[in-house]
Amino acid sequence: MSETTVHASSVAVAGRGLLIRGRSGAGKSSLALELMSRGATLVADDRTVVSLRDGQLWLDVPDAIRGMIEARGLGILNAQSAPASLAIVVDLDIEETERLPPVRTSTMLGMEVPLLHKSACPCFPAALIQYLRAGRRE
Repeated sequence: MSETTVHASSVAVAGRGLLIRGRSGAGKSSLALELMSRGATLVADDRTVVSLRDGQLWLDVPDAIRGMIEARGLGILNAQSAPASLAIVVDLDIEETERLPPVRTSTMLGMEVPLLHKSACPCFPAALIQYLRAGRRE
């Protein structure tokens, strides 16, 4: 088994995980909270353990921060957390400019994963939930 800990938050819908990466202050925790308000489950906030097991990438949380998520202006909130298989990576440092973007990938631990860029569209969180539920047409 191979693993790494990345500066990223992560959530899941029906066991399908979304890794949210970006610089400090980019809105990783805020997006995770928004997705949780729409039914996603927290995997990890701020630091996510990504591991490769049996040919699949998995997301989990370091024990020291299990069950916690930061809400700026409120403090550290309690939340249930559960591991999930990695389905999508969202990069909040890159703004999406295309209406129908091409399929992009990111490589983690030698495996390719679909990659999305941050969208200014107000429906972005809802669209991410739907992507996790049903996928995307190629």
